[in-house]
Amino acid sequence: MKITVVGLGYIGLPTAILFAKYGNTVAGVDLSPVMTANLNAGRIHIEEPGLTEDLQEALALGKFHASTTPVSADAYIIAVPTPNKDDQHKSCDTTYVASALTNIIPLLKKNDTIIIESTIAPRTMADVVQPMIEKAGFTVGEDIYLAHCPERVLPGNIMHELVHNPRIIGGITEKCTEKAAAVYGEFVEGEIIKAQAGEAELSKLMENTYRDVNIALANELAKISNHLGIDALRVIEMANKHPRVNLHQPGPGVGGHCLAVDPYFVIAAAPEQSPLMQTAREVNNSMPEYVVSQVKALMEERDGNRVTIFGLTYKGNIDDIRESPAMEIRDMLVETGLDVKTFDPHVASEVLTGEEACADSSLIVVLSDHSEFREIPATYTDQMRDPIIFDTKNTVKSVASDVTYLNYGNLHQAPKVAVTA
Repeated sequence: MKITVVGLGYIGLPTAILFAKYGNTVAGVDLSPVMTANLNAGRIHIEEPGLTEDLQEALALGKFHASTTPVSADAYIIAVPTPNKDDQHKSCDTTYVASALTNIIPLLKKNDTIIIESTIAPRTMADVVQPMIEKAGFTVGEDIYLAHCPERVLPGNIMHELVHNPRIIGGITEKCTEKAAAVYGEFVEGEIIKAQAGEAELSKLMENTYRDVNIALANELAKISNHLGIDALRVIEMANKHPRVNLHQPGPGVGGHCLAVDPYFVIAAAPEQSPLMQTAREVNNSMPEYVVSQVKALMEERDGNRVTIFGLTYKGNIDDIRESPAMEIRDMLVETGLDVKTFDPHVASEVLTGEEACADSSLIVVLSDHSEFREIPATYTDQMRDPIIFDTKNTVKSVASDVTYLNYGNLHQAPKVAVTA
């Protein structure tokens, strides 16, 4: 099968490489000529275990080639970004999806399949994608087959989960669903869940909204517990002993191109029917400011002015800083006048070592749960003016004996009681 994948980011590139690895002829398309040249030379631009090896295997097989323009294929997969619009409810911007469709429409022939992997708002397939194809003179479900097949993978384990996770296939018609299912049948070993397009759209959005709402509950609990002088982490641990309770963990906020973005697509589609989702977004969006308020309070009794941030990515062991609350916190701390140093071994632009970032610092603020941060060596904290750690991810497990370690469990016991944002 000939497959063209438009958009070679965190989802599109692994998807394209897997199709090629399983024997399909794949054209990967992206606007960046530097990126496509690097891919053709076997070099990837994202951090994902196993991806480089699979790319090089696909290249050796002669099954993958990247370019800046699409080529004719039997199936087209669109995996381009869908950011929020700058409107009242931060609705879904389908500009990149529409642009990708515009570029492949001249290549379409009868019996081709078009699959939208990009996360989209409810009714995007029916109200945006289908009209564009029909305007080009095709009958959807007879000439061209359309489906929405959202990804549901965990960064850091994408190559495994793309193969083994259940896959939702939401076609405009039943025949569209069958055609798209046949495409993914090339490599997916997980359950193929056949659905209508609108069901697939909303299902993906609700998966991430569920997590966003539950994280908001944990974040609100952290604020409440700190105010009342109670260990929030101990409360969560005990509550989760109940067989039907699964409280999430609090953190510095919610980031990435899923949880921080997708709930707005549902909110914008039905604002009067989504007050809970809107409140959850407000709670999670408030967390960077809350963290900054705690940092300012902790620094009030320090002689120094330097704060060291550990981690800029939105989650651990990846290089993705999209919508990362850590980036927002860094910028807010700089605006307060603090001298901010950063250390992140997963972000290429960060060049300081742990020792360099900690030199003369009065506080380490852990904002990403990288495995490298589970043990903070004495060689880091020995460089500090005041060896204090505020761990917003509850990821640190070992520190030197002279270090004051704080998290959402004991923040109320800090040398200076933190303020309430």
